[in-house]
Amino acid sequence: MRMPWRPHLDGEARWPVVLRDLSATPPIVLRPLRVADERDWQRVRRDNAAYVQPWEPTLPPGSPARAPVTFRQFVRDLDVEARADRAMPWCIEVGGRIVGQVHLFGIVRAAQQSGAAGYWLDESVTGQGIATRAVALAIDHALGAGGLHRVEVNIRLDNVPSLRLVERLGLRDEGVRQRFLHIDGAWRDHRSFAITAEELVGTSLLARLSHP
Repeated sequence: MRMPWRPHLDGEARWPVVLRDLSATPPIVLRPLRVADERDWQRVRRDNAAYVQPWEPTLPPGSPARAPVTFRQFVRDLDVEARADRAMPWCIEVGGRIVGQVHLFGIVRAAQQSGAAGYWLDESVTGQGIATRAVALAIDHALGAGGLHRVEVNIRLDNVPSLRLVERLGLRDEGVRQRFLHIDGAWRDHRSFAITAEELVGTSLLARLSHP
């Protein structure tokens, strides 16, 4: 049974957070990245560079160039964002191996209490329900212990696997945002899906997957 939604209270400790879906086989773990993960993370990113490129954010023309950062700095930056309550960044671990990431980002508190979810997954483990369950686990936490009221997911119109993912989760279709994000070198239209805490009172997204 889910607890009723409650607003975020300033000063509450919210990071680090480790989430586990023990009903999956093998279990799915969402945890913060560690500096010791560098070799595993670099391998999975290298092996999936072409696979994830069409869905990766890019800088619009004229944007200031960003200096390359080390993996150590990358992990530190994620942790800073999480401890500042601006993001909830997890890697997805299955069988002791990193197979992707799922993030809650753009978190706004005060009267809005909202954020957006995004993810990527190793192509070699697609089709097993891992991404769907990982996103469900992240959103369940965000709308529960994470204290958010609303989570949205924005998906390119031609990203069929992700459109199927939000359909399986039963997220509400809120329509198309034209030229919403700069992805793979151009401004792309996205379809927005969302869910609020009231829609999950007494249940969870993981429970929906287990008992559709």
